[in-house]
Amino acid sequence: MPSNKTWYVYLIECSDGSLYTGITVDLAARFAAHHEGRGARSMRMHAPVRMLAAEAHSDRSAASKAEYRIKQLTAAQKRAYAATMTPDPLGSPS
Repeated sequence: MPSNKTWYVYLIECSDGSLYTGITVDLAARFAAHHEGRGARSMRMHAPVRMLAAEAHSDRSAASKAEYRIKQLTAAQKRAYAATMTPDPLGSPS
């Protein structure tokens, strides 16, 4: 059964300058979960500061493939790629 949900690949900038890459169907809820220490274990050790960028995909498979490809990049390459994505889709405070 096909889903009409839009999946997003997102990049979060952490307080130590590191970047986290993930996928979700709800950017705001996922960022809130990361901020509250729920979800990814690495986000508990690297406090999220802001949603750096996001990119929409038609399905989970496409988002997962994009996430994998982005995770293979260096931090500098991720930041350059983020510049081509939707910047700060949540309007996170800097």
